[in-house]
Amino acid sequence: MAATTVTTQPGRASAGHAARRFWRAVRRNRKATAGAVLLLFFCFLALFPGLIAKDSPTAEIYGRSLGPSSAHLFGTTAYGQDIFAQVVYGTRQVLIIAIGAGFLATAIAAIVGVAAAYLGGVSDGVLGLITDVLLVIPLFPLLIVIAAYVHSSGTLVLITVLTLTGWSYTARQLRSQALTLRSRDFLEAARVRGERPLYIIVVEILPTMISLLLAAFLTNALYAVLFASSLQYIGLGDPNATSWGTMLYWAQNNEALQAGYYLQAIVPGACIALLGAAFALLNYAFDEIGNPALRPVRKIRSKHVQSATS
Repeated sequence: MAATTVTTQPGRASAGHAARRFWRAVRRNRKATAGAVLLLFFCFLALFPGLIAKDSPTAEIYGRSLGPSSAHLFGTTAYGQDIFAQVVYGTRQVLIIAIGAGFLATAIAAIVGVAAAYLGGVSDGVLGLITDVLLVIPLFPLLIVIAAYVHSSGTLVLITVLTLTGWSYTARQLRSQALTLRSRDFLEAARVRGERPLYIIVVEILPTMISLLLAAFLTNALYAVLFASSLQYIGLGDPNATSWGTMLYWAQNNEALQAGYYLQAIVPGACIALLGAAFALLNYAFDEIGNPALRPVRKIRSKHVQSATS
């Protein structure tokens, strides 16, 4: 019993220290800190839009295509709607899609990839075949075809479509990582105790991959923002929803750029770019966690600098 306790400790210890390593890496990495600040800012907009924007995003009660002013920070649309209010209230739907699709795609990828690596044999072959088929299909054309069949799709449909088509690449990564853990002592101890495969996968293997799972979530959330906005921009989302992608759709329909009303397209496009940058910058924190070679290099460099100055 004592040996079993010792062998299971490394996996559980790595899971317990993952969060602390993450926050320490965020504080030490300026790019990761900038990403965290940006993401928290957008989360605040999504949670409390009424505190920031006083106007209704759908009210057509103002002058059409007005320029920026103190009353309308970014001007108004061709229908007399306040652009600033649309940007603020549209943040919620964008984040719901990003977090929902990112989390679900990562969860499916974790189950499929780790199960394939741990079970092996026929299970690995079948799950690997499904993953490979999705990998070779061009993703964006597939999304267009699916979204076209559910035209004017809402948020739930977009999350479902992005989830079902976006988990395969992450599953392949997690499978490769899980293959390196199959012969570890704490997994052998769990098998000796008679634990079921599902228990071993969920309780023993996945906690050791926390940093990789979080990095995969950020990547999937980033792609969800880009793909969902792209689908909405070409008219395959719900045109009546308040979102950055639908703002671009209406700006294109009303030929805002050709008419010189640049903010109608630039502002939602800039928000999409900033949110994508927030997810991308946060991945720098996981470089320090997931790649141990980076930490010694930084320490060695700091020591060389100290010795040179002394």
